[in-house]
Amino acid sequence: MFSYADGCTMSAKKDGLVNIGGFLAMNDDQWAQRITNMLILIEGFKTYGGLAGRDLEAIARGLKEVLDENYLRFRINQTRFLGEMLDKEGVPIVKPVGGHAVYVDARRFLPHIPPEQFPGQALVVELFVRAGIRSVEIGSLMMAKKDPQTGKMIPPKLELVRLAIPRRVYTNMHMQYVAEAIIEIYREREKLKGFTIEYEADFLRHFTARLKPIA
Repeated sequence: MFSYADGCTMSAKKDGLVNIGGFLAMNDDQWAQRITNMLILIEGFKTYGGLAGRDLEAIARGLKEVLDENYLRFRINQTRFLGEMLDKEGVPIVKPVGGHAVYVDARRFLPHIPPEQFPGQALVVELFVRAGIRSVEIGSLMMAKKDPQTGKMIPPKLELVRLAIPRRVYTNMHMQYVAEAIIEIYREREKLKGFTIEYEADFLRHFTARLKPIA
């Protein structure tokens, strides 16, 4: 697989089963040397990349444990279980369901909220306020661009809400709670309203933006 790419990045915080770290790899020795030089300046030597020894040990252990087929079977089936519960009740999701998250199609979930009013963020906020469930918008707040001539927002093709499931934490009963909360919101979706931005940074605005609901 790697022979078909120039390089790759990997976040160990996902399926490396750790809370920090990752790696960068490439098929070009000159690139690797240039990146190593930069790494020493901003992170640390290439043998540890700014990570503590305990974190490197945790990554090594996590990369081994994540290959356990019993773990993988439970992980994939739990994600599928959540997706199937939502799909059964008509909640629009991206299919097929992946291995770590269920993606709700916020554009179809809230068709009355235009991209400029961030339908994904409206769903994220409602889910947290109503049920204490934290999710993330992957839509116009995160991915939209501005037309350099008009300054108007160019929305992305998709407006999604990611329900990433923490590994080794929740049971299927928890998944039922999540599904019930989303289904309840879906049945009352016409009541939800969009948001407008009060503050946004020039870059990566979704990390620090402040929004307010539209009255």
